[in-house]
Amino acid sequence: MNRRNFLTSMMSGAAALGVGTLARPAAGWAQAGARSPIKLAAASRTIEVNGRAARVFGLLQPNGVQGLTLDADALFDVELSNQIDQPTLIHWHGLTPPWEADGVPDNPMPLLKPASSHRYTFPVGDGGTHWMHAHTLQEQNLLAAPLIVRRAADRARDEQEVVILLHDFSFTPAEELLARLKQGQNHGPAMDHSAMGSGGMSGMKMMDHSAMGGGDMGNMPMAAMPGMQMGGMDLNDIDYDAYLANERTLDDPEIVRVEKGGRIRLRIINGATATGFTIDTGTLKGTLIAVDGQEVEPIIEARFPVSMGQRLDITLPLPAGDGAYPILAVREGALERTGVILATAGSTVKRIGTAGDTAGPIVGIDLEKRLRALNPLVSRPPDRRFTLTLTGQMQGYAWAIDGGDELRARRRQRIEITMRNASMMSHPMHLHGHHFQVTAINGAKLSGALRDTVLIPPGRTVTIVFDANNPGTWPLHCHHLYHMATGMMAYVTYEDLG
Repeated sequence: MNRRNFLTSMMSGAAALGVGTLARPAAGWAQAGARSPIKLAAASRTIEVNGRAARVFGLLQPNGVQGLTLDADALFDVELSNQIDQPTLIHWHGLTPPWEADGVPDNPMPLLKPASSHRYTFPVGDGGTHWMHAHTLQEQNLLAAPLIVRRAADRARDEQEVVILLHDFSFTPAEELLARLKQGQNHGPAMDHSAMGSGGMSGMKMMDHSAMGGGDMGNMPMAAMPGMQMGGMDLNDIDYDAYLANERTLDDPEIVRVEKGGRIRLRIINGATATGFTIDTGTLKGTLIAVDGQEVEPIIEARFPVSMGQRLDITLPLPAGDGAYPILAVREGALERTGVILATAGSTVKRIGTAGDTAGPIVGIDLEKRLRALNPLVSRPPDRRFTLTLTGQMQGYAWAIDGGDELRARRRQRIEITMRNASMMSHPMHLHGHHFQVTAINGAKLSGALRDTVLIPPGRTVTIVFDANNPGTWPLHCHHLYHMATGMMAYVTYEDLG
């Protein structure tokens, strides 16, 4: 599939594509015989947002449960049915299925027509906090849900799991939002470069510099950014109608009942299409133990950045007495926030406004520099190295990956990709079908986290490595939905695919 055909599918969202003939399944991807699959439906439903009825999509089991919770090292055996009035397909974000099951339209499987279904069977793999979503503009309309894979150790722990799926919501259809962006309308605040002075970006006026994750963005030297668009640094493309945590705003938040002195495991998923957040655990210090479902050496903080497509596992010890503990997600560079409330049975829950007093921190890479994989890849030199440049600008709203046409791999090779961001927006870059390790940031080597989505801020360079162990033609793209839909997408192609 070429990129132009994919982008056509993305922007139409509901393009009526023929089903055609499915590619031959990979070895081992056989039907599960007499086993009954888990039923999962892409369905339409109505929720309330800001006191208004909103018609949205969802991924529902027959009992009404949103999403899936599976056991690690089991079989992923799911029958997906399309019960909406548009063609659709679902990507299993964080899993490493065979290529035929990846869920990207026409790569290689076509969109499922309305009233049709498809059965997926492949090994689930190791545990982790993952999610699933449409790989079309339908993702904006909440066609997404958690996909939690629990290890035996997870089930044995004496802790309460709390899953939080974040989203940005608009009553305006995604196609119209995209059209406005192309016309130069409807985007959120930008940094005025003319007011920054000669000391790089340290003169930003919009927010507290100390909230920027240690000043990573604030000390960005202009000389280090050849080719960058210098008209201003954009933080948010779209000012949304609402920001949701488990499909609710702070005007009517989810209240999760917890036990005094208990232990909580937050599984946080940033399912927003165009919004980065900082997770604020308030008076409770949290311990970050995994990112993108992959374990890291513990880091204790109260604020954790999370970009689009990324996930965080954070453990929290609760005090012995009664109490209510907001877990907030603060919008990057803005006042808006969302979240859930952890509350003991005897506590008083106070109202929390949907806007705070100060703008949220810039989602940077200072935390990324501190992350260390608990189970890193075996050290070995790369067999192939690639360098990509992320480009684009708000004028005309065109985004691209220079060098993306060159990405090639063969089985069992170690692949290294260095990505340099020459644009004025951050890009959370997601690789399908693999987990990669972050091995350098701005040229400084490290044994960083294992991930599937890494943020690359303006003017920054990130190097990743992965082992080519899953043949296919795998997307590497920005997880900002509208950047991907307008060109920021490449493919890692296996030369020995047959």
